[in-house]
Amino acid sequence: MKALVNRVRNFVVSEDGPTATEYAVMLALIIIVAMAGITLLGNKVNQIFTDVEGALPDGTAASS
Repeated sequence: MKALVNRVRNFVVSEDGPTATEYAVMLALIIIVAMAGITLLGNKVNQIFTDVEGALPDGTAASS
């Protein structure tokens, strides 16, 4: 158990600990921005398809 505590302490004190934390925070921010962008883009694309669907004829053929 003491060896594990020493390894964790050395990891936090060394440059690897803060660097890994910074990368994790950066990755989380990138994921949040990507999800927001996809959500906004998805809503706009959905609206475009709805507009196109409304502009198309209903598909009933005129009988002669």
